[in-house]
Amino acid sequence: MGPTGVGKTALSLQLAEQLRSPIISADSRQIYKDIPIGTAAPSCGDLEQVKHYFIGTHALADYYSASQFEEDVIRLLAELHQKHDAVLMCGGSMMYIDAVCKGIDEIPAIDENLRDEIAGLYKKEGLESIRQQLKILDPVFYRQVDLKNPKRVIHALEVCLMTGKPYSTLRTNQAKERPFQIVKIGLTRPREELYERINRRVEQMMEDGLLEEVRKVYPYKNLNSLNTVGYKELFEYLDGDCTLDFAVEKIKQNSRIYSRKQMTWFKRDSQIQWFHPEDVEAINRFITSHLPDTTPRSL
Repeated sequence: MGPTGVGKTALSLQLAEQLRSPIISADSRQIYKDIPIGTAAPSCGDLEQVKHYFIGTHALADYYSASQFEEDVIRLLAELHQKHDAVLMCGGSMMYIDAVCKGIDEIPAIDENLRDEIAGLYKKEGLESIRQQLKILDPVFYRQVDLKNPKRVIHALEVCLMTGKPYSTLRTNQAKERPFQIVKIGLTRPREELYERINRRVEQMMEDGLLEEVRKVYPYKNLNSLNTVGYKELFEYLDGDCTLDFAVEKIKQNSRIYSRKQMTWFKRDSQIQWFHPEDVEAINRFITSHLPDTTPRSL
């Protein structure tokens, strides 16, 4: 795991081949079809080199959550561990990683009619109306949640209305026991080095056709799957709200901001062992020290 642009994909391919393992992608946007450039999804060559799961498996309009990811991955791991002593997961989506490693509280599924009703309210009256209802129904979570994050605020209100209970009372934050050992490898770089990589990657995405990709999905710009860095900024350009140069600079800036949020989240976890992505020898030693005796040792 590690921040956007740090170099997870390249190293994961190398480690997966050494471990003779497939890769489970823990990326909440790479799971969607039709947006491989803006999500920096593994290339066709990468997918041929190593078997990947959860890459381009869902349509943009599909609803998918961290709790669904937890269920799907735990079920998949039960199958994979019959063939592989070690399985590699790679990604930077914090909630998806925690869902597999720690578990998500069992929150009931939201009725589609209720979801449509709240979505309609959000579209008609904006986020402030949703915030105020949440403040009344769950003042505790209202004080905790990022009030600028529509997805989190809306979901909390949905749960309150669905269950008749405050969302905060359903969140135990207790880690679930897993029937496998978890070894966490964090990748990091000096800030200036990381920022330069992020800037170069955004420029490469534009050269690879990101704007054309965004044009194709523009009719679906209000979907949650496209509420992410790289698409939001170029949607604003296509709406005529800014120049293309300004949009590209905003993508770089927002990517850098997101990388800081990721690192803040990851650094709360004392189980993560941190390495520079190019320190492959040390990473190999660390992995080897945790491998079962039956695992291939060609590291």
